[in-house]
Amino acid sequence: MGRHSLPDAYAPEERGEASPRRRRRTIAIATLLVLAVATGAGVAVKGGLLSFSESCEDSAVRLSLAASPDIAPAVREIAEQTRADEVTSDGHCLDVEVVARDSYKVAEALAGGEAPDFQVWLPDSDLWLDRAEGLGTGIPISPSDSIASSPVALAMVPSAAGRLGWPEKTYSWAELVATTLGTKVRLGAADPARSATGLLALTSIGGSSAQQGGDSDTRVAETAKVLAERMSDSDAQVLETLARSGSGAEEGNPKRNQAVLISEQAAFTHNAEAADSGRLNLFYPEDGTPLLDYPYTLVDEEKLTLTQSRAALRFMTLLNDRGSRAVFTRYGFRPAGGSAEDTVVASAGAKSPQPYATSAAEAPSAKQLQEMLGMWTITVQSARLTTVVDASGSMSTPVSGRGQSRMDVTKESLIQALAQFTPDDEIGLWEFATTLDGTKDYRKLMPTRRLGDPAQGGSTHREKLSAAFAGLQPVPGGATGLYDTVLASYEEARSTYVKGKFNALVILTDGSNQDEDGVSRSALTARLKELADPERPVPIIAIAVGPDADREEVAEIARITGGDGYEVSDPAEIQAVIFQAIMTAGQNGRAAQE
Repeated sequence: MGRHSLPDAYAPEERGEASPRRRRRTIAIATLLVLAVATGAGVAVKGGLLSFSESCEDSAVRLSLAASPDIAPAVREIAEQTRADEVTSDGHCLDVEVVARDSYKVAEALAGGEAPDFQVWLPDSDLWLDRAEGLGTGIPISPSDSIASSPVALAMVPSAAGRLGWPEKTYSWAELVATTLGTKVRLGAADPARSATGLLALTSIGGSSAQQGGDSDTRVAETAKVLAERMSDSDAQVLETLARSGSGAEEGNPKRNQAVLISEQAAFTHNAEAADSGRLNLFYPEDGTPLLDYPYTLVDEEKLTLTQSRAALRFMTLLNDRGSRAVFTRYGFRPAGGSAEDTVVASAGAKSPQPYATSAAEAPSAKQLQEMLGMWTITVQSARLTTVVDASGSMSTPVSGRGQSRMDVTKESLIQALAQFTPDDEIGLWEFATTLDGTKDYRKLMPTRRLGDPAQGGSTHREKLSAAFAGLQPVPGGATGLYDTVLASYEEARSTYVKGKFNALVILTDGSNQDEDGVSRSALTARLKELADPERPVPIIAIAVGPDADREEVAEIARITGGDGYEVSDPAEIQAVIFQAIMTAGQNGRAAQE
């Protein structure tokens, strides 16, 4: 590579056009790039003629980079070559330490405010950036562009692929998965809550199924159930579940998968190490494959020195130069834009006419990913939710620009969310406002039961609950009465806890407590601390609706139980927030058990 000086401009060759989500550069990064270009890395480096008066070891600027385990070896090779070639930034040799870190673990730590021991983060997907940002109270991150990519596909052992007509037969995502399961091919995947590959694949299946029409939500939930039965914790582990030969007893072993949802790069690595009979064939769905996109991200940038920031950006330019792209290709990655590399796709198991060179599918939105994660959480572990809805007079307040009241929009959002739950999920309904039921501020409208259970009149609990949601009305003049309601509903949710399900209390309110005759805030928090039990968790998911609600107040109450508080300006956002909250609480509970 030779000795380098800072480039004259940040313009790596042959860059693919990135989507808006992948181009979230901060002003700080842009400013540093301008500084770097304007100074040419300082007068000393201007002509590339700098001679050091001290050794590289003494002058080096040291950085730690946490990279997704799949790309860490390639980045480490580039970092080692950079160190060997004494590449410089502002007269300082670059010394970049690359450590492999699971992206979901880094995202959770940053969202939780855990101080990092690295300055740069390279996750496998920018979906982790949204997870890391969380509610905006964690460690700040400054994302830039991608440095490599790899499409998500479905890999099969050759005998199974042949039964599905590989490579001549092509399918959409929905058709491919349905055909795979219909022919009793054992399909495995990594946990979508911990794997970008698993989540992007599941979201693609959902989008493709929706295009088919009909009851797509049920089909996707059924697929999720099947995947959950053969789920692995990580992408590396899912590869370990594959049958190690194309036929015989190994493939017939019911514990071994014949197909897995993985990245092209993972298939490339697997095939490089496998014997001919153990190589994988790849199906690329014709409705587009989502990309792992590896966004280069500075962490807690304000705490970096100017030298560290510019060195980090210097290394980013190196990762995008021609020599580095050749390294990434050797490790099975595509360029950032996603264009197909013949040497990569052939080794990974692609073959024409599989549409491996078609444009990547449009990246799903953060809202779509949150909803899919919520669905996954309640599908893998059936939910038991008691929904408690504010019926105070202020819920009749019109929602700006919608021509409906807060209650009307809240009801619509709850009915839409209800459609995402399976017949095995248990949901109940309470309403609350001061003196709603005699001296009580709350009233139980529907018990918490299985949605599929029969109800009077030949209907189901789901249908009765939907009608109960639709019948909610604000109580004229009623105040909130929040604290009494939280305590009473939490005590019942705890006493009726069902093991093996995701138990939670969902509270929607547009105001703070207004009942001075009820339980006090201090008494409520003291009692919740007594009731909260990590062995029988019932997190409170508190959603503050509208500008008058106090998110911090409900969040502080919810956190005592392992839950959290959320804020929506428009009640129409409630559905997405419920699934985001379920996913977060489910993950927190799972982490606590581990």
